[in-house]
This record gives sequence, structure tokens and C-alpha cells, in this order.
Amino acid sequence: MSTAHSGTAQPGLSSAEGALGRLETQLPTLLSIIAGMVDLTGFLTLGNLFTAHITGNLVVIGALLVRRGRINPPQILAIPVFILAVAAVWVLARASGRRGPGLLRLLLLIQFLLLTCVLIFSVITKPSASPHGLMAAIAAMMAVSAMACQFALLRLALPVAPSTAVMTGNLTNAVLSLLDTMSRSEPSKASDAARFRSSLLLLVGFFGGCVVAAAAVTYVGDWAWLFPMVLALVAVAFQ
Repeated sequence: MSTAHSGTAQPGLSSAEGALGRLETQLPTLLSIIAGMVDLTGFLTLGNLFTAHITGNLVVIGALLVRRGRINPPQILAIPVFILAVAAVWVLARASGRRGPGLLRLLLLIQFLLLTCVLIFSVITKPSASPHGLMAAIAAMMAVSAMACQFALLRLALPVAPSTAVMTGNLTNAVLSLLDTMSRSEPSKASDAARFRSSLLLLVGFFGGCVVAAAAVTYVGDWAWLFPMVLALVAVAFQ
């Protein structure tokens, strides 16, 4: 009985692992495009706030504190909100009891719903008209929460996948992988070429998302949030 049971369970486990492996190699590029769009749209419309780059907010806050410049309160608020959003995602993941592709789909859906809220709220309240006002702060915190969800889902559901929003590490990986591939002192490995290709795709994806978002903000204003929202929906259906 136990032998037959394990024999039937193994193919399902193998299939789930195979699906997760494909997602780890293909989904991050799409997520990096979304992160680039969200970060740039937030920066241009919500008071120079980095919604997907907490490090940037820390740098700006530090510079303004020393030079006694005007600090945008959401830049400070973004840090605890990001922490709380990551914690909320962790609690939800634990409570759901899901793992692998099932958990990934749930968290991608949450990211989509949060970006949908940002779009609807922005179209109704026009926060870009007053980027340092209350409406802009609310929109910014929703966008920060969406990006916190993306960071958390990578850690919880795709732990092998690289970061989709921190390009410093991806650029480092791309350069080192390229040098390893070109090196004559050591034999080239397929893993070096794969790592270089993956890192390059993330860099191009994030930068491309930024360029598209800049154009969208220029021509359609607050409706620019539609683009990352649509891609977030594509990500939900990606599996």
C-alpha cells in the first residue's frame, strides 16, 4: 500500500518542482519590468519617492537631514510600511498553507490587487497634481506595499530567483559572469552563461520598464499605473 502510494505521489511532486523551476527562470524578468514601472511612476508622480527601492529613500532622507532640506513624509513612512507589508505577506503565506506554485499564484494575485488599487485611487484622486499631499502619500503607501509583496514572494515562493528590483547585484552578477565566460584561465561553464543571460534580462527589463513608465507619465499622467497593473495580471496568468 505504502509503495503504491509513494509511486503515485512522486510524479505530482516532480511536476510541481519542474513548474517551479521554469517560473524561477522565466518570471523574474516580467517582475523586473513591473518593478521598474512602479518605481519610476511613483518617483515622477508621488513626490520623488522610490516605491520599489527602499535604499534610495534612505539615501534621500540622510542627505536631507544633514542639509536640512524639506523631507517628504512618505519617504520616511515608506520604510515602516514596507516592513509591515512584508510581515503581512509572511503571515498570509503561513496561514494559507500553500507552497511552490500555489503560494506564488496567491502572492502574485495580491500584488495585482494592490496595483489595481493604486490605479483606481490615482485616477480618481489625481495625486500627481499635489505630489506632496495626502492623496499622494496614500497612493505611495499602496505602491510600496505592492513592491513589498513582490520582494516577499521572491523570498517565500521563488527563493532561488534573483532580485527583480535591486539592479546593483544584478549588474555585478552580469559583469562577473561575463568575465568568467570570457576567461581563458578557466573553462567556461554553462552556468556562467546562464547567469549572465539572466542578469542581463533583469537589467534590460527593469530599465525598459522605467523608460515605458516615463513615457506613460508624460502622455497619460496618473493612468500610467495601468501599465504595471496589466503586467501584474499577466504575471498571475503566467503559470
